[in-house]
Amino acid sequence: MLHNNIIPKMGLPSKPSFFSFIFILTLFILTLYNTLHRNPTATAVSQAPIKHRNDKYDSLHYQNIFLSSASNYTLSTYLRHLTLQPHLAGTPLSLRTTLYVKSHFDSLGLQTHLSNHTVLLSYPLFSSLQARFLSNGSSVDLPLSEPGFSQNGVVEAYHAYSPSGSALAEPVFLNFGREQDYIALRGLGVEVKGCIGILRRGGGLSRNAVVEKAAAHGLAAVLMYTEGEKFKFRGGVERGTVMKGLGDPLSPGWAGVGGGEKLRLNDPQVTERFPAIPSLPLSSDTAEIILRSLEGPRVPQEWSENMNSTKIGRVGPGPILLNFTYLGEKKMEIIHNVLAVIRGSEEPDRFLILGNHRDAWTYGAVDPNSGTSVLLDIARRFALLMRLGWSPRRTIIFGSWDAEEFGMIGSTEWVEKNLVNLGSKAVAYLNVDCAVQGPGFFAGATPQLDDLLFEVTKKVKDPDSENISIFETYKVTNKTIDIQRLSGVDSDFAAFLQHAGVPSIDLYYGRDFPVYHTAFDSYDWMRNFGDPLFKRHVAVSGVWGLLALHLADDPILPFNYLSYVAQLQEHTNTLSNFLEGHISLRPITLAIQDLRAAAEEIAKEAKKLSEDETLDEFYVLKKRMLNDRLMFAERGFLDAEGLHGLQWFKHLIYGPQTVDGSEMNFFPGVVGAISRTMSMEKGQKQGAIQHEVWRVARAIQRAACVLKGGFS
Repeated sequence: MLHNNIIPKMGLPSKPSFFSFIFILTLFILTLYNTLHRNPTATAVSQAPIKHRNDKYDSLHYQNIFLSSASNYTLSTYLRHLTLQPHLAGTPLSLRTTLYVKSHFDSLGLQTHLSNHTVLLSYPLFSSLQARFLSNGSSVDLPLSEPGFSQNGVVEAYHAYSPSGSALAEPVFLNFGREQDYIALRGLGVEVKGCIGILRRGGGLSRNAVVEKAAAHGLAAVLMYTEGEKFKFRGGVERGTVMKGLGDPLSPGWAGVGGGEKLRLNDPQVTERFPAIPSLPLSSDTAEIILRSLEGPRVPQEWSENMNSTKIGRVGPGPILLNFTYLGEKKMEIIHNVLAVIRGSEEPDRFLILGNHRDAWTYGAVDPNSGTSVLLDIARRFALLMRLGWSPRRTIIFGSWDAEEFGMIGSTEWVEKNLVNLGSKAVAYLNVDCAVQGPGFFAGATPQLDDLLFEVTKKVKDPDSENISIFETYKVTNKTIDIQRLSGVDSDFAAFLQHAGVPSIDLYYGRDFPVYHTAFDSYDWMRNFGDPLFKRHVAVSGVWGLLALHLADDPILPFNYLSYVAQLQEHTNTLSNFLEGHISLRPITLAIQDLRAAAEEIAKEAKKLSEDETLDEFYVLKKRMLNDRLMFAERGFLDAEGLHGLQWFKHLIYGPQTVDGSEMNFFPGVVGAISRTMSMEKGQKQGAIQHEVWRVARAIQRAACVLKGGFS
């Protein structure tokens, strides 16, 4: 009918023909093209299923499907496959695990690729330790690794990046190896120079800091042990890295790629990241053999009071001698990050990243593959939601990082390679390392995500309680979930938050497990001790997945900067009490007031926009602008100069601690200035600290400006 009415008026044949059909089709396409280009904004709004995407019932529907699709058996199966063999980064067995993870993402139909980096790794060649008893002339070879595991491909116990070296010297007990411990030894008249230091892990110091401090005090070598919590695991030896800083040491600040720029091994920027003296880890059994042989002054009472199991009477040195040798090699290896992408339907250029590292010192059932199994399961469940019609508003990236155990190398290289995109497009980073270590839910987060964490934990069942949520478990004991701040550099969130300024969360169940970094960190340990029914794995996956669904799907990002304001004020009060009025904190206080006003205003805007039922043609633009301010405010806490002596770390609110045992895990620049100016003249000291106070104030003001959205 349309043809008969229109075509004659156009001077064309009255009967429909192939040519007339082509003409009308062309006319229709041109008309549609002109319509789209006359009002592109209105068209975009009409095409986007706004009412459907904002429907709370729809969101709850998919959240419920996600929670109900959990599978203890599936998580157990993933973990068993991941831990069949040890998979130290840079080895052929590690590549097998890489391909297993990639094939899983591929099988789900996700867009998957490898991001490879050529980096400097470190491996052992030979090590030995012999005790010589001068009283009777006998000698004993002391074990350095767990017996019976090396033939299964488990690497000998060592410290990555330790220099090679040997020493024949008396042992001396250093407690935790803190500066206060050396002071205590001097008070006992003990001379440590030239000795081999025996110390226990803990005291708030990294392995690198412990060895560097020992070198500064003139020790010849260091042996570290971890006190066993359960006797059957006392033979375990805690491997680890002694490198300073994060990422490939040959490409500091830029991504290590094949054919890219690399510093030389003897470059000062490289050598300063490695200790000057060799070190090795010990089992608590081997350490006890040495420590029970020591003579000299008695162990200070404050040391012995908090020893778990190792009985030590004297600090030494001697009278026995230790013959110590370590030979290692540093070599270039290719590491593999696995990335899988679910493209966002409305905001594909806004990215939510879920990350977990894959490499392990040995089998890695807890560290990290309890987290890897959960990551794989979340991907499986998201793929199920997609088959049922769900697509995220924003893009979701699953990141399986390599070489974390060597110093967060895989994630750091990826962040450095994608720094500009992360700065302009990353919504948040959600990290899980050791998903399950034991009982009890723990989390770390940047403060604007606290409320979201509370809300999500109300929806996930506590695996160790009857029919109540994780949140309710804490409420029963009149407590709230203790959310820590991400000041450490002990997992992959460090590069995202402390270098790129991306809001972050870190999740885990349980703290401090007895097989950490040992050959006993196996699937059998998890089945027998860590999580026999895999209920805790299900709980972590529930929290992690719901956090991702909210951050990927909520029309308005669920960020509450009033929580940040409250936390900053608490930090300032703690610092004020410590400084006792000697330094003015007024710049920070005024900046916090500015941030509070901005946070209150943007909270009102978010509430009004979320309740807007009109959905006019500018709704998408207003929502986008509001979300950008919420997303970018965290970047305001970055400072281009970075921390003093640690320039790579840019975040002035949360960063690595630079002071032994300090309880102030915030404002790292201020805390560092307090420490390094101890011996300065009063005026100089106050000036240096005040400068760092001003830097923090300016960072808070920058965040406030971002939330306000305009120019001052």
